[in-house]
Amino acid sequence: MITILGTGLLGSGFARALRKKGEDVRVWNRTAARARALEHEGISVADSPADAVRGASRVHIVVSDDAAVDGVLAQAAPGLAKGALVIDHSTTSTAGARTRTRDWESRGITYLHAPVFMGPQNALESTGLMMVSGDRDVIAKATPLLAPMTGKLIDLGERIDAAAGYKLIGNLLLMAITAGFTDMLALAKSMSMTGADVAALLGHFNPGVSLPGRFKRMMDADYANPSWELAMARKDARLMQAEADRAGVELTMLPEFAKLMDAAISQGDGNADWTVVAKHLISTR
Repeated sequence: MITILGTGLLGSGFARALRKKGEDVRVWNRTAARARALEHEGISVADSPADAVRGASRVHIVVSDDAAVDGVLAQAAPGLAKGALVIDHSTTSTAGARTRTRDWESRGITYLHAPVFMGPQNALESTGLMMVSGDRDVIAKATPLLAPMTGKLIDLGERIDAAAGYKLIGNLLLMAITAGFTDMLALAKSMSMTGADVAALLGHFNPGVSLPGRFKRMMDADYANPSWELAMARKDARLMQAEADRAGVELTMLPEFAKLMDAAISQGDGNADWTVVAKHLISTR
C-alpha cells in the first residue's frame, strides 16, 4: 500500500499514475471531496492522516508549504510505524527540510524531501523532474521507488537541503521569465502592439538557447569582452521606459533592473558586458 497525503492537482496525478501501474493506493486530503473523487479509480480514501499511513509501505506528501507539511505529519504520527519512509514533494524552505529530516530520524522515521518540477500532467504521465538529496543510504533505498514516478530523478548529493534550495532557485527563474513576459506585454501595449505580436516575435527569437552561455559568462566574470555593452543596454532600457511613460503604461520589472544598471555604470562598468550587473553576487568557486 502506498499512501498519498494531499490530493491537489499534483497529488491526485501521482495517485492515479501509481494506481494505473497496479499499485494499491490510499489517499487523504484536507478537503475530503477531492480525495473521494479518486475512489471510482480504485483508490481508497482514509478519514485521517493517521488512518491513511497505517500499514503503508511508503508515504508521499504533496501539500503547500512548511506549515502544511508539519501539520499533516503531526496528524499522521500515530499511524506511522518505526522505519517508515516518508517522501515529501512539497515546495518548502531549506530550514524546514533540514529540521524535518533530523527530527523525524530521531523518532525512527525516514523523511526525504523530493521536490519536483512538474505540472499535473507530468505527475499523471510520470514525466518532468524530481530532485533528491541527503543521506546516501536513504537515496539508494528511495531511488528505485521514485524513478518510475518521474521522467528524470536528479540526485544532488549529500547536502540535506540541496533539493529544497534548487527548487526555490528554479521557481525564481520561472517567476523572472513571467515578470519579463508581463513587461513585454505592457511595452507592446504602450506601442499599440498586441499579445499576438509578442507571440510572433517569440516564434522567431528564442533567447532560451543562450541562457546557459550567458550564465557561464557571469560565473566566469567574463565582462571585458562584451557581447552587449552595459551602457548600450541601459540606453535601450531608457527607450523602453520612455515608450511606456508616453502611453501611461506601468512597467514593473524594468525599473528595478535599470537601478542595477545605473549602479554598475556609476562604478565604471559602462563598457563592460551587461551581465556585470551581477558581479557583486558571484562568489569565488
